[in-house]
Amino acid sequence: MCKVTLVTTAGRPDDLSMSLAKKACEALNCEFEPRNKRSINKINQLFDANVIVAGKNRYEYYPKGANAPFFFHPNSAAFRLKRVARGESDPFLDACNLEEGESFLDCTLGMGADSMLAAFIVGEEGKVVGLEDDANVAFIVRNGMRTYDTTELPLTSCMRQIQVVQSEAVEFLKQQADNTFDVVYMDPMFEETIEESNNFEALRQAGSHLHLSKEWIDEALRVARKRVVLKAHFRSTLFEEFGFQREIRLTSKFHYGVLVKNS
Repeated sequence: MCKVTLVTTAGRPDDLSMSLAKKACEALNCEFEPRNKRSINKINQLFDANVIVAGKNRYEYYPKGANAPFFFHPNSAAFRLKRVARGESDPFLDACNLEEGESFLDCTLGMGADSMLAAFIVGEEGKVVGLEDDANVAFIVRNGMRTYDTTELPLTSCMRQIQVVQSEAVEFLKQQADNTFDVVYMDPMFEETIEESNNFEALRQAGSHLHLSKEWIDEALRVARKRVVLKAHFRSTLFEEFGFQREIRLTSKFHYGVLVKNS
């Protein structure tokens, strides 16, 4: 992926999009490139750069060579939160076994749907931190969680509660004390694409592809007070390789695995 990122505006920029472009340039230490009626693909190719577009309502991220832009959207979180609020179960929450007031570390935040559910369970007295390795993705998700226009509760409050940190997972974990978070969660990019999850293709192209390692697991276990939870494709061998107790879901293409601390 290109190391250079440029910021531009939509085709017909107004004062708001220019202000948002300036904000992105300052946050990411990027140069601004006027749109000048050029396509994003043209700017990608001309400058051999990734491009962030400051639109009227949101940021869009176009990694060079990507088929579609990445932008923030809560995705499945809205209807999942509604079901949980009605007292229905959620496999992710079942695996994490979170309680009110606890702390949750999401090592692979992505668009943060799982972290939003975690925030709902731990409540205002709890703590949710989400890590994103790619600086551009982290910026867009952080901004989206702070500004996404929704009147749906508890979705809005859950988004606002999440602390987005731009960091590679293992490096962040190494800086934490033992037993810092009650639950440490990891959802690395699946080895196999799940065709039904087309809305994640833009994230797949934009985000970092981190591979699970023994060091990652060891650090997660040190930092976790209660448990470490892994989400992976149902064909993945990671569960067995690292000793996770797999929770098989016969109708799903992904499973959860759990390592209970001191078990």
